[in-house]
Amino acid sequence: MQSKLAVSALLSFSLVLLAQPAAAQSVDTLRSEAWDQVDNAQASLIAMSDAIWKHAETSLNEVQSSEELAAYLEGGGFKIQRGVAGMDTAFVATFGSGKPVIGILAEYDALPGISNKASYRKEALLEGAAGHGCGHNLFGTASAGAALSASQVMQKNGISGTIKFFGCPAEETVIGKVYMAKAGVFDGLDICLDWHPGDVTGVGFEKSRAMNNFEIEFYGQSAHGAGDPWNGRSALDAVELLNHAVNMLREHVKPSTRIHYVISDGGGAPNVVPSYAKVWYYVRDLTREGVEETYARVLKAAEGVAMATETTHKVTLITAVHSYLLNRPVSELLDRNLNAVGAPDWTEQEQAFAKAIQAATGKEEKGMFVGVKAMPDAEVPAQGGSTDVAEVSRIVPTAAMRVASSPDDAPWHAWPVVACGGMSIGHKAMLTATKTLSGSILEAMVSPELIAAAKAEFDTKTDGKPYKSPLPEGQKTPPLGN
Repeated sequence: MQSKLAVSALLSFSLVLLAQPAAAQSVDTLRSEAWDQVDNAQASLIAMSDAIWKHAETSLNEVQSSEELAAYLEGGGFKIQRGVAGMDTAFVATFGSGKPVIGILAEYDALPGISNKASYRKEALLEGAAGHGCGHNLFGTASAGAALSASQVMQKNGISGTIKFFGCPAEETVIGKVYMAKAGVFDGLDICLDWHPGDVTGVGFEKSRAMNNFEIEFYGQSAHGAGDPWNGRSALDAVELLNHAVNMLREHVKPSTRIHYVISDGGGAPNVVPSYAKVWYYVRDLTREGVEETYARVLKAAEGVAMATETTHKVTLITAVHSYLLNRPVSELLDRNLNAVGAPDWTEQEQAFAKAIQAATGKEEKGMFVGVKAMPDAEVPAQGGSTDVAEVSRIVPTAAMRVASSPDDAPWHAWPVVACGGMSIGHKAMLTATKTLSGSILEAMVSPELIAAAKAEFDTKTDGKPYKSPLPEGQKTPPLGN
């Protein structure tokens, strides 16, 4: 009996050893098949990206853009659930069944007032219109192309598992994923993948800032600015006093704090004491606790200036996010697949286009970023803004990468990004992301150890605590167009 057991154990051990290179080869084969699917779909993906680029619809108004993506996936066999989390332009597309469940994020909203032709000069395509100054036409298309190509390879090879594609509106106003998370839309995922256009290519492994996005409205009493100003109670005075108080507060907050505002309504005419005025604020910090501390102080200042100006006021918290919870196993998955695909190969003409944009924006004429930037060995502290992807990262192990789609160091959220998103530079970035994401989906599908490692790190970082939305209980999704 012992002899038979020994032989059986030796045979099992040998089979394990033999299975390891076979599994690696299997991932390489699946990845290659997905890339072939992307190559075959290249023309349709570019056409869809260009269509969304031309639609250029702003947050919560992305009717045509969201439908382009939903119809594309529906035609490929995905089941579509439209209008999720109370937003007409949010949807979920699902393929397959069972575990693992791999999520992939997509965005498609544009920014107001930065319309541009696919030109190296600032030249509006439609004067005053919106433009994709963050490359979301590329973002949504690449995610859809990756989901579909991966699903085709799964079908061909009999691979079980589920792909969930999340059509996420209103990222630019940090709304879409926040309300989707609050509604439980991302529950049940094993991991989630994300990408974004950028001016470099690589997995940055960088955190983000938590944020509160809110408006404060003041209500006063109108009067003639010259005839009887003593009868007026100026709502604009309240806004200006609040802004002054907040600017004084900057001396007394931590270096990690960021506060920005615009006066979105300051009255109608100089000779009328404004009875209504509104200011729009962002408060950011490295943690939710830091945000809440500064937010509370701004609200106290609002109460004070309302008393001082004999006005009343109303605070509306539009949206709020956590900082990004990084996950190394999922980030390494994206990094592996991005390096396998390789960075976009720029032509001389594309580099000349990029350098012309840099010249037009007063930047060093060094052209497009070349190669893949090495993934950092440790977490990189937040350098800039906030993202609603952070809410997803607090629910499920999530990771993101960037692919260069605009000239190195050229202004972001501006016309250069719009210009590149509608021509070959943007197209190449989009196709690189499509291949990277499709390979990553398939590798995750056949790698239970990767899923386990991602979940283990996630559980450690969250200490097993469930996600809690930073929004107040009962807060509803903002209405269409806001």
